[in-house]
Amino acid sequence: MAHNTRVLAGVVAPARVLAVVKADAYGHGAVPVARTAVAAGASWLGVALAEEALALRAAGISAPVLILSEPHPAAADACAAQGIAVTVASRAGVQAFGAAGRRAGRRVAAHLKVDTGMHRQGCDPADLPTLVAFALAEPGLDVEGVWSHFAVADEPARHATTDAQLARYAAALATAEAAGLLPRWRHLANSAGATLRDDARFDLVRLGIELYGLAPSPELPAEATAGLRPALALRAAVSAVRTVEAGERVSYGHRWAAPARTRIATLPVGYADGVRRGLSGRFRVRLGGRDLPQVGTVTMDQLMVDAGDAPVEVGDVVTLLGDPARGEPGVGEWSAALDSIDYEVTCGLAGRLPRVHRHGDRDEPPAGRARAGADQGERVGEEARA
Repeated sequence: MAHNTRVLAGVVAPARVLAVVKADAYGHGAVPVARTAVAAGASWLGVALAEEALALRAAGISAPVLILSEPHPAAADACAAQGIAVTVASRAGVQAFGAAGRRAGRRVAAHLKVDTGMHRQGCDPADLPTLVAFALAEPGLDVEGVWSHFAVADEPARHATTDAQLARYAAALATAEAAGLLPRWRHLANSAGATLRDDARFDLVRLGIELYGLAPSPELPAEATAGLRPALALRAAVSAVRTVEAGERVSYGHRWAAPARTRIATLPVGYADGVRRGLSGRFRVRLGGRDLPQVGTVTMDQLMVDAGDAPVEVGDVVTLLGDPARGEPGVGEWSAALDSIDYEVTCGLAGRLPRVHRHGDRDEPPAGRARAGADQGERVGEEARA
């Protein structure tokens, strides 16, 4: 994470980096990742929910945090009390968060969002002058940003759409200036936009998936993520080994039959951990430099691999996800098999997976993750490592 943050900060400079750590840092662990990103040069952190922002503050993280959608008014007082910046795209948002700022005796930092074509959040560009005037007149707000979001920046062939959004955003900035607002923070680019479009970086870029060493889409040129490293590995210790004869069937539904006498290794990880059932029979694991195919139906808590003649014993550690540069299965293999995206794979890694965060010469062990009895014994060695 630190390496990727430094590399990307160098690419986008002089723009600053907002590290997106929503969804538990895309499944990597929000608090350790946020601390690391800030230490490595990120100026801001971005989250989706007020609850995510408050969790960072509760962990002692004091860096600027922006909630990337207009929060529910019920969160206004907590945001004001904890110094959390909010996205505002409506008069109701101005009223709710401005009132909270006045009650707290400290202005709430607000970033106005304008819809330039994503059509998910943001005010209509035609409504921006009114929103700017209303927000500037609210003494409980500090209007410090204007932003928008690309829809297809990760599809370079559709650059005309991205060009149009960039033009609409530039027009929105001119509209805001005419209404009396010169924002300190202008931001439009996500990961793909930041690395592919130097004309879209402005003051701040919001970096998400690339910070984790993963590509926004397979359509991006390789140079877009050159020098980045996958931050996460998923490993599990073999919990059982057995020999099955030719023709014997394995797992629920008996959908796989051994073509010859072989050894089956069981791993204590399943779809409740984020190894989707749809991956059944469609991915490999790595053990001692050898690829082993997963066979049979992935179950809730366990899955099986065909070890063949590979030397495997209970307790051996198997890599399910790792670094493709070392021959390990990459997140992209799973997302391709699922006809999905890398984001969905890592965000789907369940909270019950113990996460060990490595800090150079030391490991930060999982907090409060011990599992009792046989289940704990079964899962020894399993980790989602960031």
